[in-house]
Amino acid sequence: MTICYFGIYKMETRNRINMQGLKENGVEIIECQNREPGVKKYLELIKKYWPIRHECALIFVAFPGYVVMPLAWILAKLTRKKIVLDAFMSAYDSMILDRQSYRKYSWPALKYWLLDWFSCVFADAILLDADEYIKYYVKIFKIKKSKFRRLLVGSDDKMLYPREQKKETDNFLAHFHGTYLPLQGILYIIKAAKILENNGIEFNLIGRLATYGEAIDLVKLLNLKNVNFIEYMPYEKLGEYMAKADVCLGMFGATGKAVRCSAFKVVEAIAMARPFITGDTPAMREIFKDRENCLYAKMMDAEDLAEKILQLKNNLELREKIARNGYQTYLKYFTPKAIGAELKNIFKEVLK
Repeated sequence: MTICYFGIYKMETRNRINMQGLKENGVEIIECQNREPGVKKYLELIKKYWPIRHECALIFVAFPGYVVMPLAWILAKLTRKKIVLDAFMSAYDSMILDRQSYRKYSWPALKYWLLDWFSCVFADAILLDADEYIKYYVKIFKIKKSKFRRLLVGSDDKMLYPREQKKETDNFLAHFHGTYLPLQGILYIIKAAKILENNGIEFNLIGRLATYGEAIDLVKLLNLKNVNFIEYMPYEKLGEYMAKADVCLGMFGATGKAVRCSAFKVVEAIAMARPFITGDTPAMREIFKDRENCLYAKMMDAEDLAEKILQLKNNLELREKIARNGYQTYLKYFTPKAIGAELKNIFKEVLK
């Protein structure tokens, strides 16, 4: 099978895993990618697609595909191809409901809603990372449920894999990496650190975004000595820091998006065979079971998070059980090969 990998995508985690997984499952990929500003990108995409139009079985519009879906639809109609859209996340959900960048009833909000809606209308199949997110799309954009397929997020097994723990502190080390968006719940992690400041527990917080300053201000206000801020680092170095951790932390913010989507950081933790704690959400419960392959904490609850971290600190047997079972879950569902096999099956289904 040969597919056209189409769009303005970057080679970030979602696309890198999809490509690697497809190749491991014998799917040939022809890339049609351009990120030029303005109209130029559309002209370049046409120039790249047209010579290979007879070679590919379908057009796979990679994330983020919102703005190129109309062009993909025209090319698909002209060349009688099916379109599979990796929506992955809603622009409206991210910008309006989660980040609250604009008011809910505003022209920018309408623009983002229409981007999502048109993208879905033009696609023959739409991919999201959780059944809970599919429910959201069906409800908000009134798209037929039969169009949607779940494609889980994966983790790169060449960069993140189990390795010996090499810790540079005698403290119990909790690790977080990610953006500082509301759904991450970073302020609840910091408040949990305050509760645990006299329990020999240290926190490494890796990443940076607009709300980074708010987190630093809170640490200063609370006069915390057990929180280490580590700014952005190359993805290939992330494993070194995760390997030091006794526990990895997921998402704890109470936004709608946090409830209905999964998280790369959770999959990356189990790929490293590290125990992890994350917020208890319907999306997470699609795969993960409490005290078996993860430990759940209440969303937006620093006290409960602190209690769960302390539980793992004092219970080596539970830590090892969660780490062991989590890694087996990774091997079953989240390796590039497993993701690629599922994606290939979706392509076959669409082509029928």
